[in-house]
Amino acid sequence: MEVSVVIPVYKAEAFLADAVSSALQCAEVKEVILVDDGSKGDSLAECHRLAGEDPRIILLRHPNGVNKGASASRNLGVAHATRPYIAFLDADDRYLPNRFDAEHRIFAEVPDAEGVYGALGAHFHSATSRQRFEAHHEGATLTTVAERVAPEELLRSLVTRKDFGHFSLNTLTVKRAVLDRIDALFAEDLRLHQDTEFIYRLAHQARLYPGSIEAPVALRGVHDGNRSTANRDPAGTSMILYDRLCRWADHAGVPEEVKGMLRARSLQARFKKADGIGERWHIGRELWRLRAFLSPYEKKHIFTRMVAGPYIYRALHGMFGKGPSSYPDRIGRGR
Repeated sequence: MEVSVVIPVYKAEAFLADAVSSALQCAEVKEVILVDDGSKGDSLAECHRLAGEDPRIILLRHPNGVNKGASASRNLGVAHATRPYIAFLDADDRYLPNRFDAEHRIFAEVPDAEGVYGALGAHFHSATSRQRFEAHHEGATLTTVAERVAPEELLRSLVTRKDFGHFSLNTLTVKRAVLDRIDALFAEDLRLHQDTEFIYRLAHQARLYPGSIEAPVALRGVHDGNRSTANRDPAGTSMILYDRLCRWADHAGVPEEVKGMLRARSLQARFKKADGIGERWHIGRELWRLRAFLSPYEKKHIFTRMVAGPYIYRALHGMFGKGPSSYPDRIGRGR
C-alpha cells in the first residue's frame, strides 16, 4: 500500500508535529499533504519547518493564503495527492502504529473493497477538556460502530440504527479512484459536520468495509479548542446538515427507509429551533407522520414539548429528570 495523508491546518502549531510524525511512522504513508488554511504566524511557520525537514511532506496553500475551511482544504489536498490510497488526519490528532494493519488484509483479500474504516480513541490534553468531552459524548471515549455490516447495509445502519454508532474520518482509508468517481468531495459550504455528510454519501457510493472496530487505530486530540464540543447551536447545525442530506437522498436512489429517517432528523432539529406554537404544531404534525422512525423516548419528549412549549418543558425536566436525548445533535466529529 502507498498512502497519501491529507491534513488541513489552521492554528495547530501546538499539535502539528505530533500529527505528522504519527503519520510518517507508518511505512504505508509515502506523502503527507499539509494544507494551510490561512494560518498566520507560528502555525504557518511550523508547516514550513516540517516541509523543509522531510521530502515526504508537501505544503499547499489556498490562493492568496486565504482561509476557506476544512472542507476546501481537504479537497485541495486530495486534488494534489499522488498515491493510490487516501487517508485523512486532523492536525490535532494522531495515528497509532496499527493504523493500516486491517487495510493490508482487506484490500488484499476482498477484491471489491474500496475503503476501510476503524475505531477512534481519545487523548486528553487537560482535565477540563476530558470533562467537556465526556459530558458531550455521555462518557464514551471510543468512536466506532457496534458491529460489522456488509457495505450495502452501511448507510442504512448509520442513519436508521440508533445503537449502531459511527466512525471518524481519521480512521477511513479509501482508494483514490473512488474519490475521482463520486459526485462530490467535501461540502465547502458546511461550517460543521462536513465529515458526517461526506461519510454518508461515500457509504452509499462506495464499498466500505469495517477494519479494526474494537481497538482504535487513531487518537482524537481533545483540548479546549475543539469546535465540536464548543458548538453553541447544535440544533441549528444539525438542521443544516440533515436538510442537505435530504436534498441529496431525493436524487441519489437511497432506500426509502433512509430518506424517511433523514427527514425525521431534519424535522427534529427544526422542532428544537422553533419558537412559535404554530411552527411547533406544524412541524409536530409532520413528525407524527414519520413517527415510525422515532424511538418511544423521542416521541414522548417531542410531543410533550409540542404541547407544553419549550419553557414549561424545560421546567418539567428540571424537576423530574434528565432532558431528552440530544441526538441528532451529536452526530459525529463535526470539526
